[in-house]
Amino acid sequence: MSTTTATAVAPLTIQDAEALVDTARRAAETAGAAVAITVLDAGGHLLAFRRDDRAVLIAGETSTRKAYTALQLNAPTADLVDAVQPGGLFHTLPTALDRPLLFIAGGVPVHRDGRLVGAIGVGGGAPEQDHGFATAAVEALAA
Repeated sequence: MSTTTATAVAPLTIQDAEALVDTARRAAETAGAAVAITVLDAGGHLLAFRRDDRAVLIAGETSTRKAYTALQLNAPTADLVDAVQPGGLFHTLPTALDRPLLFIAGGVPVHRDGRLVGAIGVGGGAPEQDHGFATAAVEALAA
């Protein structure tokens, strides 16, 4: 009889969340972009949020929805944009859930030891910029 043991993976901590926000904020400032940044834990709960004073107000909502979408689908939102177009695999998904998903680049899942532990969303810049800021934060945390 064989037994398997699952190894516990440390959850995303507030320190991790603050590091993600700080790295994304610095990347955005370097690029001259005013953004909002949201970090969610594996359960979709808010761990950290920051909106630049100059960011458009909707950036806060878009950053949160991007993070939630990346978390729920365990994929960068940049990789999902085509899937919600007419005829795409997830065409009806944005309106199928109580909590809206947002298929615009800028949401990135956060993994630790191969397990999903949370997500970051960035909104306020161009979608490609937001994706870059979020990716830079996730890569820095993993380093």
